[in-house]
Amino acid sequence: MSRRRLPSLSALRAFEAAARHESAKQAAEELSVTATAISHQIRALEETLGVALFLRKPRQLELTAAGRELQQVLESAFDSIGAAVERLSAVPSRQAITLSTTPAVAVRWLLSWVCMLRDAHPDIDLRIHASHEPVALDGVTADIAIRYGDGRWPGLVAEKLFDNTFVPACSPLLNLHDAAELPRHSLIHFRNQLAVSSPVDWVVWQKQAQVPGLDVSAGLVFSDETHAVSAAVGAQGVALMSRQLIEDELREGRLVQPFGPVLEGKPFFLVYPESRRHDPAILAVRDWIMAVPGGLCSL
Repeated sequence: MSRRRLPSLSALRAFEAAARHESAKQAAEELSVTATAISHQIRALEETLGVALFLRKPRQLELTAAGRELQQVLESAFDSIGAAVERLSAVPSRQAITLSTTPAVAVRWLLSWVCMLRDAHPDIDLRIHASHEPVALDGVTADIAIRYGDGRWPGLVAEKLFDNTFVPACSPLLNLHDAAELPRHSLIHFRNQLAVSSPVDWVVWQKQAQVPGLDVSAGLVFSDETHAVSAAVGAQGVALMSRQLIEDELREGRLVQPFGPVLEGKPFFLVYPESRRHDPAILAVRDWIMAVPGGLCSL
């Protein structure tokens, strides 16, 4: 392979910068050298090539035809070199997105499907903030959230995920089939002091059911929905639970819905700031949540 006959690369770089700026002074500022050094490099290049590259005018450099031809070649070459260096040296950027939601939604609906997001977007680190208390979607505390409510939050995009219906549920081991039998069983309550919405609880249910002799103040009380579900699966009593969050247990027969009535709670929404409607990372997490089985888009 024959050796390339190239002039000094420093001289070529000095010439390309001077040609682009049409100024030795500005080229010197870009390359962090003196204007005199730029002029020396260009003159040395002209001597090597045997052609004039510039018409030197007061306060301006004007390319000759030979200079223009060389400048076009060098500009393309340096652009290609710069792109290749950036490509090879770039560290893959990662972005963390914090999703705020209730503990039950996180554990019982989302966590089994995190692999879908990881496979589709390995550069996104998902952080889950589990709380019943709404937090600021300020990009610091959280970026995106799943909330239950009426879907009206100023400044936020709200997309409905699924309805939130509450049903009595218990283990089939209790052999419970009629609401009239309910007073003979323990009630399982979920109460969280941080919840801001009016709770759908046994008090509300009893107002509709009117079961004689039912004491809705008695029973087991949990501050975590997942614990209430576990107690119901363990045949410790009858829970009033969001049907959407116990679909697996109902489908597998570990829980049954022995009777009604069914109560309508506030739906779940995916919310994120209007200002980040087109944020690629937000959209990636949004698309993942919308594709998770059990959401509105898959019902």
